[in-house]
Amino acid sequence: MRKIDKIIIHCSATREGQDIPVETIRKWHIDGRGWSDIGYHFYVELDGTIKKGRDIQKIGAHCSGNNRSSIGICYCGGVESDGKTPKDTRTEQQKESLLSVLKTLKAMFPEASIYSHNEFANKACPSFNATNEYKAL
Repeated sequence: MRKIDKIIIHCSATREGQDIPVETIRKWHIDGRGWSDIGYHFYVELDGTIKKGRDIQKIGAHCSGNNRSSIGICYCGGVESDGKTPKDTRTEQQKESLLSVLKTLKAMFPEASIYSHNEFANKACPSFNATNEYKAL
């Protein structure tokens, strides 16, 4: 089993309310970037459905320099309808699902800390302060 010390939260950087299924993200990563699979381990769709990405035993492709010891979770959304301005666009269902998957992962990997992607990259992603929001987990 991989040693996991980070759980990193991402957004898909897609427009608020734009329903982008996991299959589309997977296609962007495989066809557009040449990766073997979607970069994230979990993806949360607008309706809160948690979709499996890469197997958690496989190293992700979601946070340069931190993939080996982390799990990546992405929610659909993250920018306003203009397609540019960062915004926390999570639906109530997405918030509930993120909390649920994070609780499960923390039970599996109690030593792992939860981070926002922007703590490792010069990006707005995930467009909210995940580190602060989930610090009590």
